[in-house]
Amino acid sequence: MIHILDSHVIDQISAGEVIERPAQMVKELIENAIDAQATEIEIDFSDGGKFVQVVDNGIGISSEDLPLAFARHATSKITQADDLWDLNSYGFRGEALASLGAVARTTLISKTKNDKSAFEQQSDYGKIKPLREASRELGTTIRVEGLFSNTPARLKFLKSDSAEHLQIKKVVKAMALVNEKISFRVRQQGKILFYWPAEENWLNRVKQVLDQQDLYEIKYNFHDLQLEAVLSSPKVTTRTAQNIWLFVQERWVQDRSLQAALMDGYRSFLMHGEYPYAVLRINAPKDSVDVNIHPTKSQIKFINPSDAYRLVLKSSRDFMEKAPWITELQERSSKNLVGLPDEPKRAKDSSALKELPNYAPRFQGSEFFKNQYQTKQFSLHDLKTAYNTAPLSIQDAEKIEVDNVGFSNSEKSLPVASSNEGFWQSLHIIGQAQLTYIVAQNNSGLILIDQHAAHERVAYERLMSQWKNKTIEVQNYLLPESIEMDEAEVEAVVSVASNLEQLGLFVDRAGPSTLAVRAAPVQIRGEAIHKVLHKTAEDVMVKTNSFALESVVRDLCATMACHSVVRAGQSLSTEQMKSLMIQMDEFSSSSFCPHGRPVYVEYPFSKIERDFGRIV
Repeated sequence: MIHILDSHVIDQISAGEVIERPAQMVKELIENAIDAQATEIEIDFSDGGKFVQVVDNGIGISSEDLPLAFARHATSKITQADDLWDLNSYGFRGEALASLGAVARTTLISKTKNDKSAFEQQSDYGKIKPLREASRELGTTIRVEGLFSNTPARLKFLKSDSAEHLQIKKVVKAMALVNEKISFRVRQQGKILFYWPAEENWLNRVKQVLDQQDLYEIKYNFHDLQLEAVLSSPKVTTRTAQNIWLFVQERWVQDRSLQAALMDGYRSFLMHGEYPYAVLRINAPKDSVDVNIHPTKSQIKFINPSDAYRLVLKSSRDFMEKAPWITELQERSSKNLVGLPDEPKRAKDSSALKELPNYAPRFQGSEFFKNQYQTKQFSLHDLKTAYNTAPLSIQDAEKIEVDNVGFSNSEKSLPVASSNEGFWQSLHIIGQAQLTYIVAQNNSGLILIDQHAAHERVAYERLMSQWKNKTIEVQNYLLPESIEMDEAEVEAVVSVASNLEQLGLFVDRAGPSTLAVRAAPVQIRGEAIHKVLHKTAEDVMVKTNSFALESVVRDLCATMACHSVVRAGQSLSTEQMKSLMIQMDEFSSSSFCPHGRPVYVEYPFSKIERDFGRIV
């Protein structure tokens, strides 16, 4: 028999959809405070989120409206269905307070500028208490106690108190990240946890909340979409995706496609298992986004999702290629702010140091080796003790034959950089350590450069450029090479065969589970072709967006570059090292290899001086 559910049961069902866990409740209450034009919000929570209090200084709720606050689908945000496509507020369904009132003892105290005093309305697990006068200034206080105490089935699904507290903190951070002009004060069990004062500058607020300083703000437009983002350099990463924050229309959302687009933008700059700090703020025309597809409003739907993907990918890739962290490093070096001070503060026992002979000053780049051997090999231990001490003897150094490691004859004789040189050319080359690291210096410190990683990035960027310009050199095979794959993989590769030809990779179906490779780029080896085609099949089957091909191209070019450049353990002449530096300056992304490993490590002179006790 069909019958109408009791209103109390309906309320509890609604509460289960809207209030999944305490953190979701906190989010709803903060959103209400923001909609009420609050400039100061205080959050206090304890007992795993079963107690929460949110206090704001917003416009408040009038005494006439308070009795409706706990009614279902009662809202001041919309009046008709069309309003759902023209939202200017976080809340609009009128379900949050009704849901809370059904599963907790919820007290609402509010005062408007027109009320002579504040008023209190309480819902005790669905039972509405009479309205009464209370005491507080302009704004609203919402106190929730004993959450889910009347629904044991839901209560037992809550996680530990620490886990629920962690999720609440994440929600509060999310709300603070995109509401920089609001002051947030957060307490856990009555003790201050966070305080983020109001900020006019969004970048400063993000630095506050994420507790990171090396962040960069970018802006980007694509079609009718606008993006503001704060991103970290590939040098500042985390081990999880927890610090990737996505906001659409100022709403915190979970969207795997947008996150994948961001990670594709960072592709070839991060090692496996690394994630950036990123806050993405996307705004779109109101009628192009549906925010009403999930009860918790944690998901949205774009009318043109591919545009949103392209927006995030293009902006993050552009940021990576501009590499502003290199510009900062160059500016810091040019200012010479980190070098030896004129009057350094000496250590207490520095008198003995003054009696030592006055040895040669700092290494002066390649001049140290002038008229000597082409390179000087020394250990990392020697490097750390080299600054402002007696220069290492090169009397007994063996002259090492320099191999051809991929530099053309013209590259070996490239001139020293001019006065308008880039960052890498501006470095003074000291030598080579462990036949692997180029040792250089600038005004601020010593810099070690991984010769393989550096040359690999140069080769990779050139290969990518050849692909984009369709100038890849191709080798035709006398006999096609057969590759065995699953039938689904073969089908996936064949479906993009015409695109692969743009890479110089020509394949045909030779059987249900066999591919025939007729031609390939001259730089790539046989085993690498197998890996690339398997990766192509995986991407085509998993990724349905049009950027799957570029992802494969990047992997292919990274593989080709890795097998065609100078290796670790190979000796380089000073001229070859200079040549590599000039090539690195051609590409702003040369501070990371295509697999995300750092190309260089910096040792500031200030740190070296402290290690030697020259300054304290």
